[in-house]
Amino acid sequence: MTQPTTHTKTLAKHTPDDLAVAPRDIRFDLDKARQGHWLGGDPVGTAVFNALSLTFPDGERVFMDAVKAYRDRLTGKLAEDARGFVAQEAIHSREHHHLNSLIDRERYPVAEIEAMVRQRVTFIRGRGPMAMLIATIALEHFTAMMAEMHARHRELFATTDPEIEKLWRWHAMEETEHKAVAYDVFLEVTRDWSPLKRYLVRCRAMALVTLMFTRNITRYAARLLAADGYAPDAAVKAVKRFLWREPGVFSRGAKTYFAWYRPGFHPWDQDDRALMADWKAEFDAAVA
Repeated sequence: MTQPTTHTKTLAKHTPDDLAVAPRDIRFDLDKARQGHWLGGDPVGTAVFNALSLTFPDGERVFMDAVKAYRDRLTGKLAEDARGFVAQEAIHSREHHHLNSLIDRERYPVAEIEAMVRQRVTFIRGRGPMAMLIATIALEHFTAMMAEMHARHRELFATTDPEIEKLWRWHAMEETEHKAVAYDVFLEVTRDWSPLKRYLVRCRAMALVTLMFTRNITRYAARLLAADGYAPDAAVKAVKRFLWREPGVFSRGAKTYFAWYRPGFHPWDQDDRALMADWKAEFDAAVA
């Protein structure tokens, strides 16, 4: 069922003091992914989420290294949150690597897509720690937006195998929990920048990341879908429809996405913890 669309506005300008970024070391039984179209039998949706998953292991290692590069400049709660962030992302990377290993590599061009992802990652790493951190804060906003939309539109995974559904739900909940950690690190290590410089840099980064990330996910998903027999043009059209129209994985989060461009923005201006409280309780209990 689609969840209520109300937002809790806190205008916090910082991460809530009572928020703990807690890694939950959970392993999921993802064997049903071997059966192919695991997203309710939908080849298009499965291709899109497999494409996302294929970016996660290498991408999340960039996020981890971007934060770790500045850990000697972090103290107090932010240092604790950074440690939790790195631990969460490491576990996410492990579980998505497992999911990716179950995609039929004889049928689908998984190795080709992984090579393209590594090429992008190598480019970002080559630009140094600050560029990695700036890319991280923009991509973390994207993942937080998608996590929020997952929580508000839970029907998308309604007919998915329960273990695969839990993987994506767990990932969404933790992405929300740590959505501001890299951003807070960015604010800390750019304290000597003017607010205008910081604003212009992060807005430029988001514009570039939006262009590249949405284009790349479309390309990867269309390549997977073509292996299912879709003509190349039809594959691209079907993927774009899924991403931007129905269900609109990217477009229905527009309000959250565009909040980034507001001067003074902070990820916790919007507090979505209540939206995922049931998920948090479930996964906290699973590791208790």
